[in-house]
Amino acid sequence: MKIKYIEHVQLAMPAGEEDAARHFFGELLGFTEVPKPANLAKRGGCWFESGNARLHLGVQADFCPATKAHPAFVVDNLGALRALLDAAGFACKDDEPLDGFRRTCINDPFGNRIELMEVLG
Repeated sequence: MKIKYIEHVQLAMPAGEEDAARHFFGELLGFTEVPKPANLAKRGGCWFESGNARLHLGVQADFCPATKAHPAFVVDNLGALRALLDAAGFACKDDEPLDGFRRTCINDPFGNRIELMEVLG
């Protein structure tokens, strides 16, 4: 037996902040929101996808942001995305170099760490 792939990554968010999630992940990062199954929709939160990347944001009553653990998304044109995020008030911070990638980190509206990576060459 072996793990075949990651089906989705889940991050926590505070209750009632779905519009902030839609703005950041949908409008700025370019994810498409997908409907949650009816039996899960009552819990709040949002589900997004882009290509093979699936992200679930789930409401957590005692929410505390993930400041170390994080998803890393590979993007096209990191420079343009950084400019868009900076203009929207989300400051990017470059991280230590990693062979084959240019990378930066940002916090989502809830303080969760998100890594953005662009393949070099």
